[in-house]
Amino acid sequence: MSLVLYLHGFASSSQSHKALQTRAYFQQHHPEIELLVPDLPYTPLEALAEVSQVLAGRVPTAVIGSSLGGFLATWLAEQHDCRACLINPAVAPYRLLRHHLGRYYHPVRQCHYEVSEQAIELLQQLEPPELAKPSNYLVLLQSGDEVLDYRQAVHFYQHCQLDVQQGGDHSYQNYLQQLPAIVRFCLQTDEFCTEQVMFQP
Repeated sequence: MSLVLYLHGFASSSQSHKALQTRAYFQQHHPEIELLVPDLPYTPLEALAEVSQVLAGRVPTAVIGSSLGGFLATWLAEQHDCRACLINPAVAPYRLLRHHLGRYYHPVRQCHYEVSEQAIELLQQLEPPELAKPSNYLVLLQSGDEVLDYRQAVHFYQHCQLDVQQGGDHSYQNYLQQLPAIVRFCLQTDEFCTEQVMFQP
């Protein structure tokens, strides 16, 4: 059975709109695929520990990650040589989060997390200097992202399969319409990796 992991963004949860859409789509169209949508802590060390716990020693077929979840998905894809679909991923998130230090409450896990300088430093250590296998990545960007500068992702993932749509926002408008193509990419084998995935505008 294929195993796909969905990672939400910072200060988000498994109850976010995209997470719920992803779960519903997989349940309806791909019940044969195991989809894991964990509630991640808001600090990187605890988030990675949670991912390790839910994987329980298994290697994911693919990871879907949004925003900071896209950054963590990149780290996982580099570790496991698996495919990753990134939606408006955070590049160098430690720079942005330095402006958001403090205490955050997780509504699903019902506990507080302290985003500190130490957490920021750990994020910086997780950033790969370059991607070992750019063909493992599909990166979906919208130029109207009001939180992240999409051009940073265009530069960092320049050798990957990129889909840049004009307009939109950080939540990624029309995400539901992209899920069929996302799943096709996630389940591709290397022998089909030259196939271009088509997206709706």
